[in-house]
Amino acid sequence: MKPPIDDAYEAVFDRYGKQRWWPAETQFEMMLGAILTQNTAWTNVEKALSNLRKNDALNFQSLEKASREQIAEWIRPAGYFNQKSGYIKSMIETIRDRFDGSLDQLFSLETSKLRKELLSWKGIGPETADSIILYAAKHPVFVVDAYTKRICSRHGWIDEKATYDAVAKLFTDNLTSDVQLFNEYHALIVRVCKDHCNSKPKCEGCPLESFLPADERR
Repeated sequence: MKPPIDDAYEAVFDRYGKQRWWPAETQFEMMLGAILTQNTAWTNVEKALSNLRKNDALNFQSLEKASREQIAEWIRPAGYFNQKSGYIKSMIETIRDRFDGSLDQLFSLETSKLRKELLSWKGIGPETADSIILYAAKHPVFVVDAYTKRICSRHGWIDEKATYDAVAKLFTDNLTSDVQLFNEYHALIVRVCKDHCNSKPKCEGCPLESFLPADERR
């Protein structure tokens, strides 16, 4: 039976409307946010980005000149700050050395090549890479996070042990390949999980309640 991926989108969009993701003013800021949000809440990322903004460091040139220690201090609220500072410096060095410091040059790569490139960077896994590809480079890939897996497994659309790529394929196979659609869907999934599909689900009133198997409703 075909999973109701498109119908589920209509249900959550009708409830919540446009989410206006990713909350960033530039492509580079978005990339920083994608690294900073690893293993932490977005509220902590906002504090780290605010520190960078106050220090005029939300740009490639300033962070290229800054030391890892200085960056770590600025992004401290996001947690794992020493590790993430290293990821940021490595990203900047790679963009400078391999792409002449140009995001346009980087993002002009064909999607599969861009993904392979990003995955070769220190600290960049599939979710972070796909977030950058979708939200910064504007290529149509579907971002899978823990929320996506939770909703799909609870609704019986995937096996709990499904791989990242298998979950992404569930969406790309059942939706039109469209950047804005993938953008909105991912953001809406996050919204549903924050409001209803918590670790302990609150199914009553959820826009996806009708899509649940009867024995899963709580």
